[in-house]
Amino acid sequence: MSNRLPVLFIFLTVVIDGMGIGLIMPVMPDLIRDVTGGDLANAAKWGGVLAASFAIMQFLFGPFLGSLSDRFGRRPVLLTSLFVMSGGYLVMALAGAIWLLIVGRVVSGITSATQSTAGAYMADISKPEEKAANFGLIGAGLGLGFVIGPLIGGLLGTFGPRAPFYAAAALAAGNFALGALILPETVTDATRRVFKWSRANPFGALRAVAHLPGLKRLLLLSFTYSVTFAVYPAVWSYFTQARFGWDAAMTGVSLAVFGLSMALVQGVLLRKVVRRLGERRTVVLGLSFNFIGFLGIILIPNGWVILALTPIMALGAMTGPSVQGLMSRATGDDQQGELQGLLTSLGALALIVSPMMMTQSFAYFTAPTSAFFLPTAPFVLSLGLTLLSAVIFLGNRNAMRN
Repeated sequence: MSNRLPVLFIFLTVVIDGMGIGLIMPVMPDLIRDVTGGDLANAAKWGGVLAASFAIMQFLFGPFLGSLSDRFGRRPVLLTSLFVMSGGYLVMALAGAIWLLIVGRVVSGITSATQSTAGAYMADISKPEEKAANFGLIGAGLGLGFVIGPLIGGLLGTFGPRAPFYAAAALAAGNFALGALILPETVTDATRRVFKWSRANPFGALRAVAHLPGLKRLLLLSFTYSVTFAVYPAVWSYFTQARFGWDAAMTGVSLAVFGLSMALVQGVLLRKVVRRLGERRTVVLGLSFNFIGFLGIILIPNGWVILALTPIMALGAMTGPSVQGLMSRATGDDQQGELQGLLTSLGALALIVSPMMMTQSFAYFTAPTSAFFLPTAPFVLSLGLTLLSAVIFLGNRNAMRN
């Protein structure tokens, strides 16, 4: 019982992180045009700048916030980030110039890097055999936020392009108040680590963590898997239109089905699978479902069949939390924040790399000048990366030992 309220707070924190991204997506084009006075094409350019700013800040500040939480505790880092996040959304809601939108998005990117601290908190309160399943709750919360966010953002957008930003600020402020009331500190003097600037960045954290036995391969696997799985948000809207002729509403439905399926897999099913198979076999199972899912997308030309197979494709989402659980178990209690910060950075880097790879391959093979029409090209690439991930994992002689 003592852990239930903190777990609820951590879950709500990552849901709000996910919602904060999705909530504002439907209104960003209108808000940018309102601020700049330009057309849709100009808004798209600035939208790219804002998205890149967010991802770059997550990449840079994940290890910083994780290391701060190893030194000063999870509670102050989480609460301070939520408070500042609320202010960042208010800045965007009130912005009258594009530079203020950029400032707000930079602040949001920094404070959303609290996923690292949330993961470290979850590691602190979890038994070793529970870590993968509890990390799955974090993934489920993010997935749920991604589903709910655009739906609420679209509805609030009817009241004007700034309304979703006020809502995001209110959500962050409300969760700050909840955390201030119920969140205990988990870092003790026995697990507290001295803060070092040399390790409070992605490169320093990588050097510090990668030397631990077996972690180098798992870190590489985490990155390749993140690049692979990011194919869905990167090109799904373009792919379904080119392959199946779906409109925006149908694409939205398919993404909602996928997001909800992923949340159920990570939040409910994963716990049972890990208990029965262990993390390592669950990684293999998740990679197998990724392979089957990508192969189905490549070979099946019927959109309704693909929609029906969406829950099966979502089973691949078991991979990430299981890899995270393996790494957390191999890392000392005084480095949990540092590890989770590094994973946040790798995830952010994947979200920078993957869209470029996937959209460029899609554009090349669907252009009028292309030698042959292949809208499934990004998923062929993802299939290859899935095989590479399996080789990275199974190349370890101890890969199947629990």
